[in-house]
Amino acid sequence: MTDTADLNTVLGKAVTILRAFRPDDQAVSLAELVRRTGLHKATVHRLSGELVANRLLERAGGGYRLSGGLFELGMLASLERSLLEVAMPFLQDLYERTHETVHLGLREGHEVVYVAKIGGHRQAKVPSRPGGRMPLYCTAIGKALLAHADADLRRAVLTGPLERRTPHTVVAPGMLRRQLQRVTETGVAFEREESAVGLVCVAAPVLGREDAPLAAISVAGPTSRFRPEAQATAVRAAAAALGSTLIRRDFLR
Repeated sequence: MTDTADLNTVLGKAVTILRAFRPDDQAVSLAELVRRTGLHKATVHRLSGELVANRLLERAGGGYRLSGGLFELGMLASLERSLLEVAMPFLQDLYERTHETVHLGLREGHEVVYVAKIGGHRQAKVPSRPGGRMPLYCTAIGKALLAHADADLRRAVLTGPLERRTPHTVVAPGMLRRQLQRVTETGVAFEREESAVGLVCVAAPVLGREDAPLAAISVAGPTSRFRPEAQATAVRAAAAALGSTLIRRDFLR
């Protein structure tokens, strides 16, 4: 659930241009940016030039692409950076144990924001990427976070639109509610081809003081070889160890 920028301000229009870029874009033409944003051509041309001057965009292939200046700014985000610095050894240990794709994610609104992703040469094709978003209800990380969220958030997600992303996506609120209850009982959440066909995943919440959900860790792999139940203990242990470390370091205080 991404916030919409205010198109009545210059800043809002500039943010709209930046958000128009997609993960698989190589270069986006001026005409395509106009189409995606709905802004006037002259406005897009002028603001894109200013974004280039400020190293937030760069010219490429007759169009524009996101620049390294955005990456530099993103790495200054204190919450995500601090979390990632503490979490990385636990994620690396989990990868060495499983040799499957490992994720670290946070909740923002009704979505998971992926902070880190570690995968080897044989990693499964997954729809996630660092900085990318996925709905809470159809991902293992999302379910792990949602199960430990406050009642108002759970109610909002369960009563909101539940898009069927694959034939296996759970869109029945009652069934999803039972899954969340199971997460609180077992400490792990599962996804079985709900965000992408051929992908299964197990996740555990990283809990802070008073069991507040700070983040979640997952391991994902292809249905052809990965059995998520076999890695539930390892994922749960990694999440618990990270949570204990964050509590000791007074994370978020």
